[in-house]
Amino acid sequence: MALAGSLAGKTALVAGATRGAGRGIAVELGAAGATVYVTGRTTRQQQSEYRRPETIEQTAELVTSAGGKGIAVQVDHLVSDEVAALVQRIRAEQGRLDILVNDIWGGENYVEWNKPVWEHDLAKGLRMLHLAIDTHLITAHHALPLLIENPGGLLVEMTDGTAEYNATHYRLSPFYDLAKVAVNRMGWAHAKDLAPHNATAISLTPGWLRSEIMLETYGVKEENWRDATANVPHFVISETPHFVGRAVAALAADPDRARWNGQSLSSGQLAKVYGFTDLDGSQPDAWLYIAEVEEPGKPADATGYR
Repeated sequence: MALAGSLAGKTALVAGATRGAGRGIAVELGAAGATVYVTGRTTRQQQSEYRRPETIEQTAELVTSAGGKGIAVQVDHLVSDEVAALVQRIRAEQGRLDILVNDIWGGENYVEWNKPVWEHDLAKGLRMLHLAIDTHLITAHHALPLLIENPGGLLVEMTDGTAEYNATHYRLSPFYDLAKVAVNRMGWAHAKDLAPHNATAISLTPGWLRSEIMLETYGVKEENWRDATANVPHFVISETPHFVGRAVAALAADPDRARWNGQSLSSGQLAKVYGFTDLDGSQPDAWLYIAEVEEPGKPADATGYR
């Protein structure tokens, strides 16, 4: 796994780092010594449409506390000029960009589960696609020219589900399905463009994430998360945002990271390769568990899967 200081001197941009996986990734990159620009729409002075309490300043402070340098920048990644200004700032202040993590999402409030396209609210569905796809392309357009100026750059496209899983499973609705499958494909496509520049692109999914929103939904906190398994037994395979964060840090610190170029990866899969663990010392492999335990209808039991 990535050791403390292994990313010293490296500059990262985690786009969409206010909460959830983005926050976990930013903190773990900081723990490895990186300077991390963390972006999002919610600051201590202004909330996004989420109306959530988490802020980008909090994330930046956690990055710094972990051992890196966190820099919070309010950015709406649907606004091209704001993203261009962000990259210009990184160039002026750091002169380089080594790691780009596209974790922009923002679609929870627009998902209508298990509805065909003609029943799903059209405005919500299209808004979800703009937030999930356009933001990633806009950010890549502006940031990748800086990333490829130095060899060894890493682009991580964050999604939900591996390409293999998503290819055979319908993900809630046509809008959500397209949003998550498209990001897998983006990781593959960017890899083709980045390879000649000695840079690597992958798509990455966490497992069942114990994000702030998920914990709140289940009425638990991180300290007592297992209480939620009384009502949602398969939550036993869940993981903290730090687990996928350590996956990104390990990738970024791997001098042979190009071996993964174009691949769709998961936190559980990479834990087996790099040896990192979640905060509790376990290595949950949610996607294997889902395929072998949950979907076949077996009783919830994470033995051998974490």
